[in-house]
Amino acid sequence: MTEPDPSHIMRIASGFGASKALLSAVGLGLYTRLAAGSMTLAEIVTEFNLERRPASDFLDLLVSVDLLERRGDGPDALYCNTPSTGHFLDRSKPEYIGGLIEIWEMRDYRYWADLSEALRTGKPQNEAKHAGTPFFEAMNADPEQLEAFMDAMNGSSIRNFQALARAFPFNNVGTIADIGGADALLSREVAAAHPSIHCISFDLPAVSRIAKRKVAAAGLSNQITVVPGDFFEDQWPSAQVITMGMILHDWNLERKMTLIRKAFEALPERGALIVIEAFIDDARRSNTFGLFMSLMMLIEFGDAFDFTIAEFRDWCREVGFSRFETIPLQGPSSAVVAYKDPR
Repeated sequence: MTEPDPSHIMRIASGFGASKALLSAVGLGLYTRLAAGSMTLAEIVTEFNLERRPASDFLDLLVSVDLLERRGDGPDALYCNTPSTGHFLDRSKPEYIGGLIEIWEMRDYRYWADLSEALRTGKPQNEAKHAGTPFFEAMNADPEQLEAFMDAMNGSSIRNFQALARAFPFNNVGTIADIGGADALLSREVAAAHPSIHCISFDLPAVSRIAKRKVAAAGLSNQITVVPGDFFEDQWPSAQVITMGMILHDWNLERKMTLIRKAFEALPERGALIVIEAFIDDARRSNTFGLFMSLMMLIEFGDAFDFTIAEFRDWCREVGFSRFETIPLQGPSSAVVAYKDPR
């Protein structure tokens, strides 16, 4: 009989070190700098004002987990991007996903130190723990921080929105309303892919001002209408398809049900609700990122959580949706379509 091996346990237990090294590298702008050319240890130390010995450990830790390449050994060795880090972590590239990682580096990583307290209390561990200001209220009060947050979210969402624009038959749809549309990224992607469609991006006034500017800059003002409003308090725009991208996971079950019910009431017969999330697999065994994001919602909001496709379908059936379709997107994310069929 083979003796149990503790290697996996220790690899996961020490994983916070590799994670933090990646977050620090993104925060420093290391990958963006390396996009301009390989560098020696001495050059990196000088460029980023680091101490030589810990910088060597830091860089070689990233090499050991395939988040940097090193050509050669010793003081003349050159550090450079891997194909993946060069593609996704260079701030100058449109494929940049580091905005979300920068947010984790600046704030969220520290709050995860209090995960045990969050598990015991069900309370958020972010700024609200000390200042008492809810996350979205604090974010919307600072225009610069709000736009930075939306840019960060866009990096993690754009490929999902592009995949949805290709996979769903929007060419058969006249109008869509994106609820919680932020800076209208989903609307911009769908409108660019389907010139005959009209999109409505619906979000709070502070957010809508940013959306209008980005829609105009994209030359899509004739296809996209930005409507300011509160999706809990105000009537939703009428459309054949309603979309919600990474919205439902921000709320507790009562508020999730409110949004699903409002979608059903706003849709015409044969209309569709499309929800994009990192849905947890129904057996709750394999979508590590979805489970991680659910705990992130605990840290940020307390009673918010991610969920399985089966749970979402049950909630939708409760309000009247009767038919469903799942569209795989990028990585751990999917879109689930709930249809409002005639009764």
